[in-house]
Amino acid sequence: MLPSELLSHRQNGETIIPKRLKIDDRNLELAIDLITCFEEAVGKTQGELDNQLSEFEGDSPDYRLIRGLVHLLKSSFCTFEVVSPLEPQELRDRVFVLAARSIPSLPATAKTLSGLADKLSEELNREVLPEQIRTGLYADLQENRILTQFDAPIAENLLHRYNLSQVQGVFYRASQMTLNAHRNVPGEYKLLFRYLKLFQLMTYIEGDADHGFTITIDGPTSLFKPSTRYGLAIAKMLPALLHVTKWSLSATLQTRDFYTGASKTGRFTLNSDCGLVSHYPPGKPYDSMLEASFANRWDSLKTDWVLEREVDLIPIPGSVMIPDFRLVHPDGRTYLLEIVGYWRPEYLQKKFAQARKAECDNLILAVSERLNLEKAGVKVSDTPAKIIWFKDKLLPKTVLDVIE
Repeated sequence: MLPSELLSHRQNGETIIPKRLKIDDRNLELAIDLITCFEEAVGKTQGELDNQLSEFEGDSPDYRLIRGLVHLLKSSFCTFEVVSPLEPQELRDRVFVLAARSIPSLPATAKTLSGLADKLSEELNREVLPEQIRTGLYADLQENRILTQFDAPIAENLLHRYNLSQVQGVFYRASQMTLNAHRNVPGEYKLLFRYLKLFQLMTYIEGDADHGFTITIDGPTSLFKPSTRYGLAIAKMLPALLHVTKWSLSATLQTRDFYTGASKTGRFTLNSDCGLVSHYPPGKPYDSMLEASFANRWDSLKTDWVLEREVDLIPIPGSVMIPDFRLVHPDGRTYLLEIVGYWRPEYLQKKFAQARKAECDNLILAVSERLNLEKAGVKVSDTPAKIIWFKDKLLPKTVLDVIE
């Protein structure tokens, strides 16, 4: 994402409009030229790269755009490393101790570096050259870090990332955001809710899978102490939202007047037709082979029950539980199915604790017989959900026997 000083927004009344680049020949050429600069700088220091980029920027009136693209390339596609035979701090200590034993002079310096190189070659069991010691002494300074890897993006993707980052920057000053994730393709919500939880966003969730969800997210400027970190967390959620087919959001923003510095309120809206492109990978069809195998077997089953994937939320104090499947009958009956096949004790404790807190009378837990629940400290008798046991694979008929 872009830092605040590289964001470009304009305001029309209370409406905030982030800057977006056209994916045209002019902007693509600029992106390609910058990408080429980075490709040619692999193996060189960050200082050398910065000098090259400074020459490229020159006195261009598009300097904010260039710096924005450079920031994205550095932060998302580059690997800078400290290259030194030893940690630079330790290397400096050893060089300075040796150098203090002789009168400063060029021959003495060469002798010190050569002697330490021989010693380090022996200690590290690989050849260390005097020049490596010389360059490694201050390799921990930012300008001396080496660009060891550059995963060059496609120019078009870089421009899409820039446009997304400009929109993400809107949420740095949000006081509240209301998101409507409409009912569309079942299962798309899970990734969104995972990211809401991952970024520890304070949310109030209403709705259900049949009608969609309304999610109210508290913003950084409405907290007791405005937090940049929290604004970044909201912004990071946007790429996940782009994987949901149909949605809309509105945000209230706290901005400052450019001339007076007075605080004022802004508005921002966005929907699923925004044309932004996510760089987050889409959610996997299934979390495990166990789930995929069960779903495939269900498809070949002759039953009126319809198997839907991850479309219901069960609110529990401080969190939500998202069961793996929902079973829907035409007469209106529904069951939620969670497959418990993972073995870590922490996972088992959390999963059964969620099932207890959910107090859901139509929840089914399918539990592998291979799990050592007793060792994990889990008591099945304390869980109000229906329990189904299975060995290597969960058979649809076993589930049907319970719900019919």
